[in-house]
Amino acid sequence: MAKLPTVQDVARIAGVSRQTVSNVLNSPAIVRGPTRERVERAIAELGYRPHAAARQLRTRRSSTIGVRLDPYAGGVSGVVLDRFVHALTERASERGMRILLYTARTPADEIERMGDLVDGGEIDAVVLTGTSHEDTRTAWLQSRSIPFVSFGRPWRSDDGAEPAHPWADVDGAAGTRAATRYLLDHAGPRIAFLGWPAGSGTGDDRARGWQEELSRAGASGPRWYSEESVGLAREAAGAMLAGGSAGGSAGDPGVDGIVCVSDALAIGAHLAATAVGRPDLPVVGFDNTPAAEALGISSVEQLPEQVAVGVLNLLMGPTGGVVIRRSADEDAHVLVEPRLVLR
Repeated sequence: MAKLPTVQDVARIAGVSRQTVSNVLNSPAIVRGPTRERVERAIAELGYRPHAAARQLRTRRSSTIGVRLDPYAGGVSGVVLDRFVHALTERASERGMRILLYTARTPADEIERMGDLVDGGEIDAVVLTGTSHEDTRTAWLQSRSIPFVSFGRPWRSDDGAEPAHPWADVDGAAGTRAATRYLLDHAGPRIAFLGWPAGSGTGDDRARGWQEELSRAGASGPRWYSEESVGLAREAAGAMLAGGSAGGSAGDPGVDGIVCVSDALAIGAHLAATAVGRPDLPVVGFDNTPAAEALGISSVEQLPEQVAVGVLNLLMGPTGGVVIRRSADEDAHVLVEPRLVLR
């Protein structure tokens, strides 16, 4: 069996000392850029991977990031977090880090679980999912000075200028702006939005993109509401398209297209349009799930793989191999622009 490459091999190829290689692996910020890049090229060329157990003993770090495994919820739009966790695991492995998945039913359960993992030296940092206003998990992590990044914003008005904590997210408003612009150009001036009830940070952000694009174009359209359900969305859109009421504005059968907050709602809207004799009414969803693809429904692709890269960059720097503590003046958020997939 071929001998695995060692730190000495990397040092020889890069023309540096063993200590310099160690610094690149464990404290990359202290190594000059050209030297660090030379060492990283040697690491890639040799396929070098630090021995996890030895590294943990030497650095007193676990080289592990904790992420909660969300319970299976079924439905149409549950694949984005799965893709994110898969991409995070792959990208972390490329940096010599591991992902530890844990389960928790409530925020309080998750705080207890994170405490056990940190106190036991099993994780160096945490990636949170499912953020919300006044998130008790973020406050607890900050009080313990535990490095973390969230997939999702804290949803405060000053998130961009002074983020409450490091986060990476998808620019939902940019996605619905692109969807609305496409429908305005190819369908007509009356574009509806089928979204979740007001109060959801993610949902309101996506509704904002639709409204901003309508305003820019001098166009208009009704906002309709539904819970996250294909059946409920079909009822809501069907009532509105038939001229009834579904918890939003008055019925409006004359819309030229519908932008939806999720693929589940887009599928419901498509079924409703078909039922009232408008099977060709353009509908655009959000998440680009296999179900939307199978039905030929256009959708906004979230690109969770790019979010995973952003999360690791915030935790470890662009090229680092260990979790770092960020200074207050560093950028603390990554906003990934999604792409519109047309069908």
